[in-house]
Amino acid sequence: MALALALALVASAAVAQPAAPRPVVPQQVSPSAWYIEGEAALGSTANRNFISNAGFIVTPAGVVVIDALGSPQLARELLAEIRRVAGKPVTHVIVTHYHADHIYGLQEFRRQGAKIIAHAAGRGYLHSDTAASRLEVSRTDLAPWIDAATQLVAADQWITGRTELDLGGTRIVLQPVGTAHTPEDLVVLLPAERVLFAGDIVFRGRIPFVGQADSGQWIKALDTLLALDAAVVVPGHGPPSTSARQDLELTRDYLGFLRRAMGQAARDMEPFDHAYARTDWSRFEQLPLFRAANRMNAYNTYLLMERQTP
Repeated sequence: MALALALALVASAAVAQPAAPRPVVPQQVSPSAWYIEGEAALGSTANRNFISNAGFIVTPAGVVVIDALGSPQLARELLAEIRRVAGKPVTHVIVTHYHADHIYGLQEFRRQGAKIIAHAAGRGYLHSDTAASRLEVSRTDLAPWIDAATQLVAADQWITGRTELDLGGTRIVLQPVGTAHTPEDLVVLLPAERVLFAGDIVFRGRIPFVGQADSGQWIKALDTLLALDAAVVVPGHGPPSTSARQDLELTRDYLGFLRRAMGQAARDMEPFDHAYARTDWSRFEQLPLFRAANRMNAYNTYLLMERQTP
């Protein structure tokens, strides 16, 4: 009896132990390109705000990083992994968009001398009260990973159109596709290896965060990505895809479904709660974060469609 009780207590203690934080582990997707995958979760102290993806491309002239992860500590770990894998300095960081989970590590790359590139439309958000208040809240909600030393970092180069980098003969294409998920959306293409870093234009294996996005323009952006004919797509969240069309179409189909369902409700002046309750969400409700994000996505789309309804 005593032995059984002791074993039960040991098992209970083991269950109660917090899980180890997800490590920053680069995974190779082509001869020159790697990605790092965050958790399919909301940002928290437990996961260190490691909820988004980043990537990097190794060139003869140095390393180009795509997005900076969600805290300075994660960025430091990413830099250490890049040194281990590539043995070269980071020369550039490309920001796909200025959401917190993709940019709170930027200051670590600037400290190392990297040039930060982003779309000029990101300046509006970067200098907004929303960005400042979100950082202030994060210093409490995501402590100790986000603290008083964590800063919002502006780009060194703000671009407004398609831009190419040539680094030691490696060509990298920066293609604006906003306004979609955000006004400043950029995707990054490595043409020689047909690898596309899509930022949050693509969410794989989970419900997208729509927020205040213009879902109609987002669908057009996905059509633009489909025309790029990438062999591998690294999304802003979730694992990379070698079935690019299928995964791009999943995000596009979800956004289209939101627009049709909520658009009809807006045209009929049907109350949102009633419209949401009668909508058949069965195709999407098994995806991660459905319960956390779908109702908010639907409500924001309802408001958007109200504004767009003649």
